Amino acid sequence: MSIFPEGMDMSGLLAQAQALQAQFQQAQDDLAASTFVGSAGGDLVEATMSGNGVLERLVIKPEAVDVDDLESLADLIVAAVRDATSQVNAKAAAIMPTMPNLPF
Repeated sequence: MSIFPEGMDMSGLLAQAQALQAQFQQAQDDLAASTFVGSAGGDLVEATMSGNGVLERLVIKPEAVDVDDLESLADLIVAAVRDATSQVNAKAAAIMPTMPNLPF
C-alpha cells in the first residue's frame, strides 16, 4: 500500500520541487545582492538596507538635527528605516516563486 495516490508521477513531482528550489535560491540570491534606500523628511534622513534586511548606512543631513527636538529626528530615522524595510519586503514578494498546486 502506497501513501501516494495511484498514478501520481513521483519523478515529475520531484523534478518540479527541485526546479522550485532552484528558483527560490536564485530569488534569494538576487534579493541579497540588492540594496534599498528609504527616506523620510524630504530626504533629510536616508537609510540604506541590504536585501537581507541589514541596515548598512544611515545618512542624516545637518538640517535634520535640532538638539531641542531629538524626538523628531528619532521619528525620521524610524520612518526612513521602515521605508527601506517596506521596499525590501515588496521586492521579496515580487520575485519569490509561487507554490504550485500539488496533486494531493
